[in-house]
Amino acid sequence: MMEVLIGWIKLTSKVHEGDDFGYNIFLESVDALILGRNTYEKVLKFAVLSYKEKRVIVLTTSKIKIPFNLANTVTASKDSPQDILKHLSDDGIKHVYIVGGITIQSFLSLGLIYELAITIIPLLIGEGKQPFGSIPTDITLTHSKSTFYDFGYIQLKYIIQRE
Repeated sequence: MMEVLIGWIKLTSKVHEGDDFGYNIFLESVDALILGRNTYEKVLKFAVLSYKEKRVIVLTTSKIKIPFNLANTVTASKDSPQDILKHLSDDGIKHVYIVGGITIQSFLSLGLIYELAITIIPLLIGEGKQPFGSIPTDITLTHSKSTFYDFGYIQLKYIIQRE
């Protein structure tokens, strides 16, 4: 048994020690990450910022603290999602990982996310945050892959359909 912390959920689970759900392989495919300020501040509380040497942009209208050891990879931005993606594209960045509930909601609402990976954890929560909040219209998804873990987790991947 291993204790897992996911956002504000603390679980004791039968996750195999060292199993990363394909995270390291996925992270190798990513060129840059865009995080919301709240997510960035939560991630900083972990022992290590686990994004290796990837470029990280933190969306914020407030001033944030960037530790000295992260100054080469982490920057803050007040730009719109469209402008950030344009700047990244101009720099040759192709695969961006969007992290954080409000940030994902804003990129989804603007039609800027093309693929979703959702991991189902066998835990029913009585109350809590909606993962995608309020979005202006329904979003049609096409299933692309499912990965089943013997301890009960299921990771689903979807392509977002464009009209």
